[in-house]
Amino acid sequence: MNADTEFAADLAARAGELLTEIRAGELGSTPIDPTRARELGRRGDREANALLLDLLAAGRPADAVLSEESADDLVRLDRDRVWIIDPLDGSKEYGLAGHTDWAVHVALWERGRGITDAAVAQPAIGAVYASGAVGLAARTPGPLRILVSGSRPPAFVSELAQRVGAEVLQMGSAGAKAMAVLRGEADAYVHAGGQWEWDSAAPVGVAQAAGLHCSRVDGSALRYNETRPYLPDLLICRPEVADTLLGEIATLTSEQGSQAIALAREYLGSLVTHDATKVRLAENCFRVENGQRTGSTGEEIRHELEHGHQYEPITGIRDLRMSEWGPNVVGRYLLDMRSGEGTLTVAITEHFAISGAEIAAITAIIEPHGN
Repeated sequence: MNADTEFAADLAARAGELLTEIRAGELGSTPIDPTRARELGRRGDREANALLLDLLAAGRPADAVLSEESADDLVRLDRDRVWIIDPLDGSKEYGLAGHTDWAVHVALWERGRGITDAAVAQPAIGAVYASGAVGLAARTPGPLRILVSGSRPPAFVSELAQRVGAEVLQMGSAGAKAMAVLRGEADAYVHAGGQWEWDSAAPVGVAQAAGLHCSRVDGSALRYNETRPYLPDLLICRPEVADTLLGEIATLTSEQGSQAIALAREYLGSLVTHDATKVRLAENCFRVENGQRTGSTGEEIRHELEHGHQYEPITGIRDLRMSEWGPNVVGRYLLDMRSGEGTLTVAITEHFAISGAEIAAITAIIEPHGN
C-alpha cells in the first residue's frame, strides 16, 4: 500500500475502534428503544467525524474534506486533493443490537484521477478493506444474489431479479453491501433510491481496485467532488454479470430526481417517520408556516420533527407533486393525520430554499381540504 492508502486504512480503523467502544458502552443484552438507538447513531456519527477531521488536519493539512457530518465547504472544488468521508455509514444498524452491517468510509479524490485511495472498515466483523490490498474472492455457490438497501430498495428490483433469476437480499451500510460483493457473498449491489458522494466513494475505491464493476445504473461513470455531491444511484457487481444487469436495468429505469428534490423528499419523509437523521438542514435554517415562524435553527427544526407533539398525529403524505427551478423546490401534497376517531386531511404547499447540499429555509402554506 502507498502512504495515502495506509493513511486511509488507519483513519477508518481508528474511527471504527472509537465507534466500537461507544456502541459497547450503550448496547447491553437488553435491546434499546428506537429513540435511544437513533441517538446512539448520532453520537457515533458526531464523535467519529470529530476524530477523522482531527486526524486529517494533522496528517494532511493541505487537503480539503467533504464529510456527511460537516457543512459543505466549497473550497474543495479548488483543491487537487479532497478526502471524502462517511464517519458512520449505516447509523440505523449501528444502534441495533446484533447488526454488523455498518461501516466507516474514507476515500481520497485527486484531480484528474478520481478516487485513488480508499478504505472501508467494518468494525463489527473486525475487518478493514483498503484499495489495492484486497482482491475479489470466488463467489459463493448458489443463485445470483442482489443486495439492496433495506429502507430504500430500487423500485425496479423485483422485476430485475425475476428477469435475471436472482434472489434479493437486504442489508444496511453501502460499504457493508459493497464488501459483501467483494467477499463473494453476493453478485451485485444495486441502489437507485438517492445517495451522496460519501455513501459510495470509499466502497467504490476499494471495489474498483479489486476488479469489480462500478458505475451509475445507466452504465455512466461515477464522478466525485462535484459542485452538488448528490449521486443518486449505483451498481457494484462482479464483472461477468455487469452487461446483463445494465441491459435489464436500462429497460426498467426512468430519470432520477435531482439533489434539491432529494433534500426536500428527505424532509417530507421525516414528517411521517419522525426520524430526521438524514435530513440535511443548514445551521441557520428557518421554517415559516402560514406566516408564523416555527423554527429558527436546523437543530431546532430537526428536534421538532422527531419530538414535536404537532407532528405525532401525522400518518401519511399523498398526491405529492414536486417542481424545481434554480435553488428552489416546491412540493404540493395532501397530509393525513389522526383526528379523534377519524382522519383529518390538509393541503400543503411547501417551498424549500436550497443552499449547496442543505436546506436553508422552509416556507409552508397549510389549507383545509375537504374529505
